[in-house]
Amino acid sequence: MAVVKARDQDINMLARLLRAEAETEGEMGMLLVGNVGINRVRGNCSDFKGIRTIPQMINQPHAFEALQHGLYYQNARERERRLARRSVNGERNWPGKFSLWYFRPGTFENPGPCPETWYNQPLAGRWKKHCFYEPTAKECENIYNTF
Repeated sequence: MAVVKARDQDINMLARLLRAEAETEGEMGMLLVGNVGINRVRGNCSDFKGIRTIPQMINQPHAFEALQHGLYYQNARERERRLARRSVNGERNWPGKFSLWYFRPGTFENPGPCPETWYNQPLAGRWKKHCFYEPTAKECENIYNTF
């Protein structure tokens, strides 16, 4: 059962995002990107107030670096579509379970350490080269009540 409405074209958009943002992080890395995206749609808080659909979430200005560099415009494969469906169906994994943000510190070859906070939000954990950040309950109580 989907936790957000998603048409076939929304699944394809999310699948392209997963591939562009985290293909080198494996399937779990791509699922974690999906967790963050779905959390942004469902949370309705912080920088994501009024984001109610997958297209709005993906196309929010400055939200995803992959859209700026063209990686997002690759075709989605069935693997990524399957992972996108799992995300839309509410599968959540640590450290993306309640996260609204992630980033890769350092360079691709030499990832740096995860800062304890990022934009004043606490570190939830790291998956390979990406650091994930959860909002505080004060910042986004709703994220902890959406599932």
